[in-house]
Amino acid sequence: MPKFSNRFLIIGPVSIVLLALLSACNNNAHDAANVAPATTVGTEVDDSVITGKVRSALLSDENIRSLDIKVKTRKGVVMLSGFADNQTQIDRSIVVAKNIEGVSTVDNQLSVKEGKQTVGNKIDDSMITARVKSALMADPSMKSLDVLVTTRKGEVQLSGFVNNPIQLESAMKIANGIEGVTGVSNHMSIKN
Repeated sequence: MPKFSNRFLIIGPVSIVLLALLSACNNNAHDAANVAPATTVGTEVDDSVITGKVRSALLSDENIRSLDIKVKTRKGVVMLSGFADNQTQIDRSIVVAKNIEGVSTVDNQLSVKEGKQTVGNKIDDSMITARVKSALMADPSMKSLDVLVTTRKGEVQLSGFVNNPIQLESAMKIANGIEGVTGVSNHMSIKN
């Protein structure tokens, strides 16, 4: 019967522990790549204040006054998304947002509305928007409230911020899978 040295009895378990540690390090590196860079509580509060000021300014501007414009802010970058009546309204919205204190840049993701929308379209679009939002919230890979959903005549526009390209692709796939969706426009940005 072969004899095992004491060295083998120590090296075997030590090797297993080292392999387990290396595997854990590799998983943590992978997990870290899927998480967006953190923001401080102060930055998040500042972003919320900026978002509120931009929304208020857009609603009070006589040339805009639109509830179809969504606003999301991350680290001073304001994303405008949704729909405007014309290009002049889009240009004015950008100017209004840039003039708010704390705004570093404006990411314009606004689209011009095409054609008249009926009451039936509005109701259908509201239902589609609700279904897409619910599906995004229910998906464990998303873990994000930072995706805004706007629908016009069955065309869904996704905007806001996601942690990584995997979430971006997942959001697009989820929205495309909702009944009544005729198309999905990606206006999302990856957090930095």
